[in-house]
Amino acid sequence: MTEASGTAEGIEAVFEGHRKLLFAVAYRMLGTSADAEDTVQDAWLRWSAADRSEIGDPRAFLVRITTNLALDRLRSARAQRETYVGPWLPEPMLTTPDVAEDAELSESVSMAMMVVLETLSPLERAVFLLKEVFGFPYGEIAEAVDRSETAVRQLGTRARKHVEARRPRFETDRRERRAATERFLDAAMGGDINVLMEALAPDVVLWTDGGGKVRAARRTIHGAAKVARWLLAVMGQPYQGVRPEEMRMRRAEINGVPGLVLEGPDAPITTITLDIRDDGRVASIQLVANPDKLRAISTNSHLPM
Repeated sequence: MTEASGTAEGIEAVFEGHRKLLFAVAYRMLGTSADAEDTVQDAWLRWSAADRSEIGDPRAFLVRITTNLALDRLRSARAQRETYVGPWLPEPMLTTPDVAEDAELSESVSMAMMVVLETLSPLERAVFLLKEVFGFPYGEIAEAVDRSETAVRQLGTRARKHVEARRPRFETDRRERRAATERFLDAAMGGDINVLMEALAPDVVLWTDGGGKVRAARRTIHGAAKVARWLLAVMGQPYQGVRPEEMRMRRAEINGVPGLVLEGPDAPITTITLDIRDDGRVASIQLVANPDKLRAISTNSHLPM
């Protein structure tokens, strides 16, 4: 490292130069912005206290400590999520339009992909993300997770096959996604179950994350008829103490795709994101209403990619 990078200002500047990457790794590992921010802050503490004379590659060092901190948090979070009330979804984050235009970035942070990542072991998730999303070589990943390169390659192969078998296989572009989102919203607001069912794929899946704190389905709902009936039953009804006439729906880029934010007078009530099939029908719906997961939306924080 250079002499300048050893000053207090230089130490901070080097870290800030990598903060965006570190948050991106931590968020994809953990699924919540609060945990990701805490992990990055812990990484800063490790970095500021480290003997930098022995650090040849600050980027690799920072990714390594961030990954290991995230692994520790994820293992703890897994136990908590086993007792979570209802389906667990990641915390929604606003993203900028340029993220949606990058297919690989938008997929890696999408609700659907984050749900798939939840089915991996923590170590598999770390290896998959570092290799497939961030492009680190297996040698560096092995150092980051303290495993042999052979073991990491095996983990990567297993994780990739697992993800490929479960990831959505839709290639609709941003304009088509937005049009399909508008059709879904119009159908849901219109109140005609037949029109709404036309907007849904026959095997559509609805995920509703209320965390036991607000009204939501306790299990995923499958099939166009059941999903349509559930949606129409809650549309036009007071929710979380907010009357329908006090609610406002706004469009937003959420986790890399066009989404919807339902807002009350004081705070967001829920976010809705959709996975769209190639034929324009909705394949899955992710509805996050747990107020603890809407803090980033309420502050209009954008996800650093």
